[in-house]
Amino acid sequence: MSKAKRYTPKNRPSLDYPKATLLYIFLAPLFLAVILALFNTNIKAFILSSISFMLFFTVARLARRGLDAENFYNNTTFTKAPKVPYKTIAGYLLGGATFFTAFITGGEPFIKSSFLAIIATLGYYLLYGFDPKKDKLENLGDISAEFVLETINEAKSKLSSIKNDMSDIKDTLLYDKLSTAVSKAKNILQTIQEDPKDIRVARKFLIVYIDGIAKVTEAYTDLDEQDITIQTKKKIHSLMDDVEIRFDKELARLKKNNQFDLDVHIDTLKEQIKH
Repeated sequence: MSKAKRYTPKNRPSLDYPKATLLYIFLAPLFLAVILALFNTNIKAFILSSISFMLFFTVARLARRGLDAENFYNNTTFTKAPKVPYKTIAGYLLGGATFFTAFITGGEPFIKSSFLAIIATLGYYLLYGFDPKKDKLENLGDISAEFVLETINEAKSKLSSIKNDMSDIKDTLLYDKLSTAVSKAKNILQTIQEDPKDIRVARKFLIVYIDGIAKVTEAYTDLDEQDITIQTKKKIHSLMDDVEIRFDKELARLKKNNQFDLDVHIDTLKEQIKH
């Protein structure tokens, strides 16, 4: 019996691109300062402005990477928290970059530069927040979370490989069948992530079937499509039809198991209420 799971919204907002690119806007005046110092042949100003520009550019890159990692975390049901706290690092670096730009490059007083650095850092954390720290790993009993993650990541990697190979396929019918298979496989993965207790049974299905599709797709794209016989193409089309049916059955089995677990939880709760 699976454990009760935390509620996870099905549709989370995607990465806020205006927020993600906001820090890049502040690079404009620094870039202008670098250009002006270069035209005026002010070597000291050019070097200091260039350092300031690179510091803020690094902040923007780290923050964007942190937001990407957070977006992936928010949209993944079963995952670990980001290993590297890019947003936190970017926040501290922003404070240092602000202090350097005000005190060293701009010649502002130490107190004022420090105040601006603190304000910049606080404003950054108010806008971007902190990196996720808690792993989204359910209580799986005797099933290792690492085992679940390894299986899911392996399946995702193979699906990505299939998608890449599909770009070289000109047979529209085969392309559509592969797209359907990939879509159904992703649905199965999502179902497993929502209730990972079925991972042992589903692992063979995921690895064997998805790996088989990946090998067939790779072998197909390694050949010149004009050299592939009509008979071979028909065999592949028929194979993909069988795969689609098998995927539908597997998804139905997983959902049936989840329904069974729900019924068990309901019956258990009823017995507890009675007593």
